Amino acid sequence: MTLSVTLPDALYQQVADLASRQQVSVERMVAAALAEQLAGWRRVEQMAKLAGHDQFLAALDKVPDTEPAPEDRF
Repeated sequence: MTLSVTLPDALYQQVADLASRQQVSVERMVAAALAEQLAGWRRVEQMAKLAGHDQFLAALDKVPDTEPAPEDRF
């Protein structure tokens, strides 16, 4: 399957540089990163099924209410 995605130039350059160092294609690097992200989301969904709504809200209360670091922003 083919998927066209527009990335910020800086992000694409980071992926391209890493792919070059790992001697793999950019496509393979992006697919691996996406697969890892999806696995993380699935794990969160599985964990959420084990806890009740109140437990979920209690866990969220532990997350600091701060702005993301500059490097974490797009």
